Amino acid sequence: MPLLEETTLPQGHPSTVPVVIIGNGPSGICLSYLLSGYKPYLDTTTVHPNPILYRKLQETKHLPVTEQDLEYLSEGLEGRSRNPVAVLFDTLLHPNADFGYELPPVLQWRRDKQQHIPHLVLGRATPGGAWHAMEGSMLTISLGIWMELPGVNYRDLASGKRSDRATPEEISSYYRNYVKLKGLQKNFVDNTYVTSVQKLCRGHEGESGGTLWEVRGYQQVQNDTHVPFSLFAENVVLATGASDCPIRLNVEGEDLPFVFHSISDLGLALSRRKLDMNSDPVLIVGAGLSAADAVLCACNSNIRVLHVFRKRIDDPDLIFKQLPKTLYPEYHKVYNMMCSLFPDYTSFPEHCVVSFQSDMKCLLQGKNSLKAFKISMVLVLIGTNPNLFFLKGQGQYLGQDPSKPISCKQNPIDIHPYTFECTKEPGLFAMGPLVGDNFVRFLKGGALGIATCLLKRLKKKGKLIGNGGSNFI
Repeated sequence: MPLLEETTLPQGHPSTVPVVIIGNGPSGICLSYLLSGYKPYLDTTTVHPNPILYRKLQETKHLPVTEQDLEYLSEGLEGRSRNPVAVLFDTLLHPNADFGYELPPVLQWRRDKQQHIPHLVLGRATPGGAWHAMEGSMLTISLGIWMELPGVNYRDLASGKRSDRATPEEISSYYRNYVKLKGLQKNFVDNTYVTSVQKLCRGHEGESGGTLWEVRGYQQVQNDTHVPFSLFAENVVLATGASDCPIRLNVEGEDLPFVFHSISDLGLALSRRKLDMNSDPVLIVGAGLSAADAVLCACNSNIRVLHVFRKRIDDPDLIFKQLPKTLYPEYHKVYNMMCSLFPDYTSFPEHCVVSFQSDMKCLLQGKNSLKAFKISMVLVLIGTNPNLFFLKGQGQYLGQDPSKPISCKQNPIDIHPYTFECTKEPGLFAMGPLVGDNFVRFLKGGALGIATCLLKRLKKKGKLIGNGGSNFI
């Protein structure tokens, strides 16, 4: 049977899907929206603050942005993404956001059911991706409105919110509701785990026309039953995010049972009352936001903390230096703690871990000294990497440096800047953290680039569906 079990997908489906999206987080949801016939046009009642971009938009205001030259529109724009289409889409949705303005988007959305591209979105849980697994009480780093997807105002679904920032629970709820409000449910197959993506070849139909992808995996159904599936796709989009594999220190003792790599393990230890104010300190390794969240969590529970990080206190690359104090008071509190003496908290800048010992001791290396401490628990929070185990060689050959593993910061997937198609694999696309766009604000640009490319490509092949839905979903 070529697709998922018949209770999920009805009989009579063809064996080949034009597009399969792997990952149902905000990247996959936004792309599904754009592939479902929703088209962005210039809202002629608005004026974009960038006069050059506004003039370009007016030149072709009768056309949706997905039928325009994205390279031409993106030219000269600057923003906090290395991907020009991400900067373009962000400034259309949030003009001058980096200057502190909250201006209305200059786009209006219309649905053209003649422009629907049949597709499937495969995700491990319900739509929302990794947001379902995050700590519920922490606030997001981004403003709530920056987490929203096109066509549905975040504040409309989060009425009564007191903070401009949101909790992961609120964001995951927004994404689930978004899929329902926009009628995208038929494109989503939940609780699916992809185990293999392999390239097949069928003749010589052009640059990417001859490529076919076989996607294998299983769907977890009631009673934890695994139902295997196999389907074929002309195009595959990697939208899996970056939270699969915690980065390790690779030091002695890192596999000991008191060493963890997720902040959720701290929450679990606290809820089970394995830690209290009389416990030995918790060692937290890292100087990013996850480490800061762990420091806040431990200190709020009166747990003593040893905080180890490699950077200098005055390092301009510290994330805290880039956050406004008024909007992120809790992170600036952590930064102040890192710089000063605080009761029950000790920071060790420019230190690294040498080893962990089975007698619950850790050895730290400073500039000119070795220090040993008795600890109760270790949290190594130095980032995460994507897990592309289902690709040949874990997808390493797709990176900007094929000799190194894929890393969102150091070695993202190498893509064509305006289509997000992998330079090494026609018919394979990547978006979101896999191409360096870690913020929801910018990963939406990947959806614009991919949808624009596929609409043009499949229109030539006559693969668009005129009734607004496919005959196999």
